[in-house]
Amino acid sequence: MSNRNLGILAAVAAVMVIWAILQSRWSRPARIEPSAPAPLIQGLDTSAIDSITVGVGDDAVKIAKKNDRFVVVNKADYPADPKQINDLISKCLDVKRTKVYTSNAKNHEDLEVTEGKARSVVKFLKADGSLLTGVVVGKSPESGQGAFVRMVGSDDVYLAESAPWFRSTPMEYLNAELLALEADDVNSVTVTTPDGSYTLRPQEGGSGTVMENLPADKTLKTSDARSVLTALTSLRFDDVNTPAAVEGLTFNHQYSCMLDNTIQYTLKLAKKDGKTYLRCEASYPDMTPVTVKKGGNESEEELKKKEAKLMAQGRVQEFTLQHKNWVYTIPAWKAGYLTKPQADLLEDKPKPAGLSDPNDQVGAPTEATLPVEQREPVDEPNQAADPNE
Repeated sequence: MSNRNLGILAAVAAVMVIWAILQSRWSRPARIEPSAPAPLIQGLDTSAIDSITVGVGDDAVKIAKKNDRFVVVNKADYPADPKQINDLISKCLDVKRTKVYTSNAKNHEDLEVTEGKARSVVKFLKADGSLLTGVVVGKSPESGQGAFVRMVGSDDVYLAESAPWFRSTPMEYLNAELLALEADDVNSVTVTTPDGSYTLRPQEGGSGTVMENLPADKTLKTSDARSVLTALTSLRFDDVNTPAAVEGLTFNHQYSCMLDNTIQYTLKLAKKDGKTYLRCEASYPDMTPVTVKKGGNESEEELKKKEAKLMAQGRVQEFTLQHKNWVYTIPAWKAGYLTKPQADLLEDKPKPAGLSDPNDQVGAPTEATLPVEQREPVDEPNQAADPNE
């Protein structure tokens, strides 16, 4: 073969190589980088979420769907607060990405987007335990603005203009509020301790507090009494568990609050190892079904009474159903008001002016006012004899 033919074949071969490279590039789908920030997670089917983990390892918050509602596994499957679950999902969907910062997994550790070094890791899982999607939030760049983020299962790392902070403890995904009553609705409070019981009521026509059967020689510490009377205007718990998980409790304290609408909230309290545990229930004196007469011949006043009764029954049933199977741990300062002995609310009445001792008598004669012959004799000092006498 001549040199001319060899040159032609070499040129053709080179063209074929170039053509193959171009074909490979054209057939490979091009990555379309967003011109503006776009959601990192797109098209999430929230109905497919069966469980959620926030964090990694033993410290991770574990949330699972049970009977069509989310529960916090770390807290004995206590119902999760729907508001917090919705907020968690919204924060993940609000993470915006720009262009890819790196696709090399070897850079993940330096950017702190590995699960072991990340600031936050949130995973959404399917019913079979497989990954649905998730977010990993790493460190901030040197500028201090935004953070490096990636989707769980992807090597692509993006710089997000802003990245949220996720709640990282199980308690933060619970609604820790037990009661939030209006002070004006409280009719009476009865506190029972091993030392006895007492009842407090609002003062009629005033903002003070009175105690039933107040001892005649005592007066009420009004500020402390008011705190006991209104203790349920804000009652939250620090922890929760099942009764079986908390053994050896003696519920020998009770706080009972009666409202003007006759709903009664009863708290039973126990103290152990420096903590106060609480169980709570609600009751209503008339739980008979509410019926409306046919023909609409009931007065507006009768209908309002029935409506109020129906609402009260509903509140009692809802409260009991929500709390009957749980034991709560409450803050020490709040427990102090719910279990305060009567003696701690009382103090001695002030003594009349001028009496320093109960045996003293007003107007009794003093030594200076007695006749000379009734006064006590006074020993005079001996005088030395004068040698000149």
